Amino acid sequence: MFKREDKNKLRKAKHNRIRHTLVGTADKPRLNVYRSTTNIYAQVIDDNAGKTLCAASSLDKDLASKLQGKSKQEQAYIVGEAIATKAVKAGVKNVVFDRGGYIYTGRVQKLAEGARSAGLEF
Repeated sequence: MFKREDKNKLRKAKHNRIRHTLVGTADKPRLNVYRSTTNIYAQVIDDNAGKTLCAASSLDKDLASKLQGKSKQEQAYIVGEAIATKAVKAGVKNVVFDRGGYIYTGRVQKLAEGARSAGLEF
């Protein structure tokens, strides 16, 4: 019998390898992405202080009206715009993009495009 490989376990290992070189500082925090099967989450994190500066997700109440009836990729774009506006309000302009071990296509790419369009640079 062949065992089915655990794709999330492989993703976590890839993310751990990436995180050895990717560090968010106060000047340039880390924009972290987590993608579940139904939702997408983004956080801007200062790793030196160990603090989350701002966060946005497809579950936010203030985004619910914008997200209703949209596809997952369209929702990811809107969440990207939301995290960027929150980050700019918090005084963050430049970030390091942490794709969380996911391939840079689909929802992860749309979130990044939305964040760039709303003013974040990475």
